Amino acid sequence: MTRVTAVVPARNESGRVGATVAALLGIEGVSDVVVVDDGSTDGSAAEAEAAGARVIRLPRSRGKGAALDEGVAATDAEVIMLVDADLAGSARALAAVLGPVLDGEADLAIAAPPRAGGPSGFGLVESLARWGIERLAARRLDRPLSGQRAVRREVLGSIGRFAPGFGVDTGFTLDALRAGYRVIEVPCSFTHAATGRHAAGFLHRARQGADVARALAVRTVRRRKRP
Repeated sequence: MTRVTAVVPARNESGRVGATVAALLGIEGVSDVVVVDDGSTDGSAAEAEAAGARVIRLPRSRGKGAALDEGVAATDAEVIMLVDADLAGSARALAAVLGPVLDGEADLAIAAPPRAGGPSGFGLVESLARWGIERLAARRLDRPLSGQRAVRREVLGSIGRFAPGFGVDTGFTLDALRAGYRVIEVPCSFTHAATGRHAAGFLHRARQGADVARALAVRTVRRRKRP
């Protein structure tokens, strides 16, 4: 039987991460959840542990990409799910992305939430990621910023480390497509904690946009260097 581990990077997600872990453990086929506590200052680590996760505690925040690197290195599962910590109970819907990978229909399956939920980053960062992926890999994705994924370990081993910060999803998708792996989007309804229209929310989106732009720029340079 194929072993499946869910890797969940978490920073200050107390109040939601425990429900996320419980929902993932409720998905048929998921045998293990690894939560990487990215320097949280709240009770995220203890909450995740109480819900049944294995917890890796980072002494300081290193960003989403580095947290995922740590989580993937902590398991030898053949299939890995990458899941944001703030989905709470809605994480159970991610069974939809696990199926195609387990059935051999895809190497990487990305959960695509419905448009009724609104575009991430008010559409600007998402549009940048979509444009960059289409330009560099000739593939147009509907929800390129979705961090909810199921992937075969072989894919992770071949593309190396994740892009830093919030560029992780864009960089990962591009790397997988350009390596020739089968990448699909799967309609899937889940909910995040709202970012909000306030100073902290806009700062988050600015950081996200900068990280996505950096991931695209690095991969543009790599393409030009190829013979």
